Amino acid sequence: MTASRSARERVRAELTKEITDIARRQLATEGAGGLSLRAVAREMGMVSSAIYRYFPSRDDLLTTLIIDSYNALGEAVERADAAAPQEDHTARWLAACHAVRDWAVAHPHEYALVYGSPVPGYQAPQDTVAARVRDVTVLGRIASDAWRAGALRTPAEEVPQELEEGVEGFRELMPGVPDGVIWRAVTAWTALYGWVSFEVFGQFNHSFVDRRGAFDHAMRRMAETIGLAQ
Repeated sequence: MTASRSARERVRAELTKEITDIARRQLATEGAGGLSLRAVAREMGMVSSAIYRYFPSRDDLLTTLIIDSYNALGEAVERADAAAPQEDHTARWLAACHAVRDWAVAHPHEYALVYGSPVPGYQAPQDTVAARVRDVTVLGRIASDAWRAGALRTPAEEVPQELEEGVEGFRELMPGVPDGVIWRAVTAWTALYGWVSFEVFGQFNHSFVDRRGAFDHAMRRMAETIGLAQ
């Protein structure tokens, strides 16, 4: 690699970061639907045509922001799980849940981008999948590890036949785990993200003064739903 090429790559990386940083600020003021490459170019003092060398379309920029958001959330959850005692599955579950909430509260606009309303006219490409499942992969691993360790307090019930198709979509995250355990885990995950979404999107305004304490209590009840010991 020549020095001039290396310098060009550094400049490109810096400009790409500046573009995405400005775009994230746009998310806060305009929402994902209002994201505009032209507006980003204006803020950078760049002609509109130049920015298309970095992102050929608004959807390309949106995809980058989505992947970055999923990766940031996933990394936060992975770190929290790794820091918890690995044999204490309840502690791991609670650590992961709090990591989701803490990241979402600290980055509400990025959380809204990936867990809020779909952006009109945008179809997420396959490129987003690996990043999208990082957080739930951790949650699935916690429940799977607990089942394999015999740490679930109650046996997994049979899943009604009409629900098996829905459970099938989660088997890849929890290979070899009974459908009943998967069903419980998905139920708990739904409560986790539902609670976080209620908080981030203002549905808990004027209620739950101790939001963190209320969240912790709710997630402990969801640990019981999975079958984890308290």
